[in-house]
Amino acid sequence: RVDNPTRLGLEENLAALEGGEKAWATCTGMAAITTTLFLFQKGDHLVAGNDIYGGTYRLFADVIPRMGIEVSFVDMRDLENVKQALRPETKGIWIETPSNPLLNIIDIQAIVAIAQDKKILTIADNTFLSPYFQKPFEFGVDIVLHSTTKYLNGHSDIVGGAIIVNQDRSELGNEINHYYNALGTACSPYDAWQF
Repeated sequence: RVDNPTRLGLEENLAALEGGEKAWATCTGMAAITTTLFLFQKGDHLVAGNDIYGGTYRLFADVIPRMGIEVSFVDMRDLENVKQALRPETKGIWIETPSNPLLNIIDIQAIVAIAQDKKILTIADNTFLSPYFQKPFEFGVDIVLHSTTKYLNGHSDIVGGAIIVNQDRSELGNEINHYYNALGTACSPYDAWQF
């Protein structure tokens, strides 16, 4: 759970593909999302798209509000919606582009500019395009997530996820590593080998 050479090999490859500093392979895509949410605490607020993956929406709408974290769902294609949703307690903007299932496209660079102006963390779910077609770190995103179950795996025999931090956000990596270990969301070595 804490460390494994097979999983480490997968994580190094995932970080290299995205151009990130470090990656953590998780047992599912939702495990990657859940681990990342532990960066936030009671009283924090997040902004997310109104057409995000159903599992993410369910977690954001039904589960994390019980922990005192609020989420505003907006049509992120209109940047004014994002700006208007921001509050003093907004600590993160959740980007999913293309969205699942509607395949709506969001301007990552513009969202990051809004977030950086307010010192807000940006997290991008890059599952649908993969690093082959899109590299959110090139636009300044702080954290990239994947459900590796889908396109990155490519042969549909495992479920998995990934969390990857940007090159200049090593302090986030330390926090993620702590929660990854504490929550036990690691990918099994066998699944890492299958990948």
